[in-house]
Amino acid sequence: MNLGIIGCGAIGTDVALAAEKIEEIEKIYLYDIKENASANLCKKITKANIKKVKDFLPLVDVVFEGASQQAVHEYAEDVLKAGKDLILMSVGGLFEDRFRKKLQKKAREKKCKIYVPSGAICGIDGIISASMAGLDEVTLVTTKPPESFGKSNKTRTVLFKGNARDAVKKFPANINVAASLSLAGKGFNQTKVQIVADPVVSRISHKILAHGKFGMLRVELENMPNPNNPSSSYMASLSAIATLRRIIDPIQIGV
Repeated sequence: MNLGIIGCGAIGTDVALAAEKIEEIEKIYLYDIKENASANLCKKITKANIKKVKDFLPLVDVVFEGASQQAVHEYAEDVLKAGKDLILMSVGGLFEDRFRKKLQKKAREKKCKIYVPSGAICGIDGIISASMAGLDEVTLVTTKPPESFGKSNKTRTVLFKGNARDAVKKFPANINVAASLSLAGKGFNQTKVQIVADPVVSRISHKILAHGKFGMLRVELENMPNPNNPSSSYMASLSAIATLRRIIDPIQIGV
């Protein structure tokens, strides 16, 4: 299997380094809008080459996106048109219903898949299962150190309270987990989100509360920040790597 990577930041780097060790992956193609980012990463990986997305699409089986919502809008449709599977980290790029449905339609036509890793949260499998019987309410509370938002609050401050659609619009680089949770459960308009900046905390935490016919679900995870990007949880990288391995592994665990 050959892998294309769009975005050579913290998560893209973690995925590339992991892919280097996966026997089934023969070649890795790197692209980043910042040429020095892909160049620096390429030096660390023996399987890697640097190519533009349009040039590596005919050569790969799977494309990993770890760049931005803008990159999703720029490249996702081209990836699917080429009949390639797509692992999408900037899932906030799917909050526009028309765009998301367009990608779904193209993936069905080309018989390929769009994989959305669970990212920095746990419990997505439970939300998906519970949604089969209907969910009454789903709430996400995300708490991060102020510097993760580029702020310097001295006291605990609620930066946002509303639905997931507005959260993703206002915090495109910080709240992709809200998009993942929305797609798994009640959708962008009905998923409640609260975003908190707390100078006391040193870890990024996500709390999911849900109830419905299945019963009640409560999941709370405290993440270590990614050492290369404090605004991102290390769990997000691990989730991306796990998704890549799941594509390869013949045994599928979970929903």
